[in-house]
Parts: sequence; C-alpha cells; structure tokens
Amino acid sequence: MKIKHSVITGFLGKQVDRFTEYQPSRTFAEKVALAQKVVGLQGLEVVYPVDFENVQGTIKLVRDSGLKVSAVNLNLKQDVKWRRGSLTAPQARIRADAVADMHTAMDIAAEMGANLVTCCPLIDGHDYAFQIDYAERWRWLVEGVREGAKHRGDVRVSMEYKSAEPRTRTILPDAGRALHMCYQVGLANVGVTLDLGHAFAAAEAPAESLCLLADVGKLFYIHLNDNPGDWDWDMLPASVHFWDFLEVFYYLNQLRWEGWFAYDIVTKQGDPVETFSSTVKIVNALDALVQKLDPAKLGALIKAGIPAPTFEYLVTALL
Repeated sequence: MKIKHSVITGFLGKQVDRFTEYQPSRTFAEKVALAQKVVGLQGLEVVYPVDFENVQGTIKLVRDSGLKVSAVNLNLKQDVKWRRGSLTAPQARIRADAVADMHTAMDIAAEMGANLVTCCPLIDGHDYAFQIDYAERWRWLVEGVREGAKHRGDVRVSMEYKSAEPRTRTILPDAGRALHMCYQVGLANVGVTLDLGHAFAAAEAPAESLCLLADVGKLFYIHLNDNPGDWDWDMLPASVHFWDFLEVFYYLNQLRWEGWFAYDIVTKQGDPVETFSSTVKIVNALDALVQKLDPAKLGALIKAGIPAPTFEYLVTALL
C-alpha cells in the first residue's frame, strides 16, 4: 500500500459547535500556510466554492505551496439557497444550480491535477414522516449525479454517505445505498468516498464496507477520522476503534491501495498543525503495525473464523 496524506482545508480554519468556538476563522492563504507546517502532509482537499473566491489565485497558492490536490470537495449545503436541498431540491432551478456547481468543480479538479470531486449531499434528506416523496427525491439524486458526472469522463465523482446531519435522515446514509446509487447512475466515473467516522455512525464495519466498494471498483477516496459511533465527532484515527482501523489497514494492504487518505478532524485543544502532524504519524504507525502481521497466517485464522486464536495472534504479534 502506498499512503498519501491530505487534509480537508475547512479543518484548518474556523471550528465551532452550538456552544463555543475552538479555532478562529482563517483565510485560505493562512490555511495553506498551516498545511505547509504539517509534518508529512502531501496534499489538500480544497473546498468549492468557499476556497475559490478567486479561482486562479487559489490555484496559484496551492501550486506555490508544493502541496498536491487530493480532491475538490463540492460543498452543496452552506449557501442559504440549499436550505431545502441541492441535488434533490424541490425547485428545478436549484437542482440545476447544483449540477452546474458539480461541472465547475470537475473543471477545477482537472486544472489542479486532482481529477477527483468528492461530494457529501448532507442537505438532501428529511426530518419528518410525510415530509417528502421518497421515490421522487431519489430519482432526482440519481439524475443529478448522472447529469453532473457525465460533464467529463476524465474526472471522477466520489459521493460520500452519512446517516444524519443536518437532516435527521440523509438521502445517502450508508454504503449499500451509495452502491445502489452508483448502479443506477451507471457511469464508470461515479464512485464512493468511504469516511470511516460516517461508517461507524451508520453501524457499519468499515473494513466490510471497504471490501464491498472495492469489489465493484467503486472505492474512490477515503476520509479517516473516528468517533464512538453515536455521532460524527471527527476524532483522531484509531482513538476509539483501534481494531477496526487495523482491520481496514489490513484489507487496504491486501488491495494494494494507492489512493489518498484525507483527514477531517476537529482540533478542540491545541492547534491544527499539531493535530494533523500527529494524525500523519498515527496513520503511518497503523500501517507499520499491519506490516508486522503475517498475511498468510492471519488469512488462515480469518478463514477458520474462531475469534480467540485470531486475537491471541494479533495481540502477541503486535506486542
């Protein structure tokens, strides 16, 4: 496996919850300057449109930084016009705006050498029973993603699933629904972003989701963060689910993954440079731990399916 480390630029800027502020607002130039100080960081996941008030200025800043672009993150939730939805908004003109934004993000991704747009349609979903026509909204999602992604075949569109927030139920809540969407869209350049925190919140075993996505060539991109499973807290990788992370890395090595890892972690204490420098070291250490395991022996234990000898081997091999 070849690891490439990236950070979502939004997590280098203002961080707030409903009660307090943890990190101040920062300009895009300030975010890039912070990223340059993160030890081992190789790339940025830039966010459209918030990072692109001046498109050519943003492109130049990133190029001058020496960092690559892992993906362009298409944000279809922040603007007030998305309040009732983006790709599934009840107004056709709003849905058309979302598709147009996807086209723009794809063009920018190609110009920046990323050739990947990731999008989590969080504003699309519902809060109450009898609030929406489910079949109609799903049809709009499939049509919108298809219309957006067919803009250019040299850029991949990676749709990210999440069970809730800001809607109590989002339209793309889990890996199964994301794969169903890919099947219905029917385009080779449409796949899925696996966010481990979102997988935990959806009560998934992320290694299983990873294998299902990879089996049909739809694992396009990975976000690494952790949480206890009750909410998307964006915590440090493996700080809660150590064994799940180790299992993910085991299977990524089996798959010879060479894509990006992008980090979305909230810095509540300390500073983002420290947070993401530690994240890079944690991720590298997890991969080093997997290298200590004999894949033939572990594979045989997995095939036998008896947990006791498997965990005896894991713990003793790692210690």
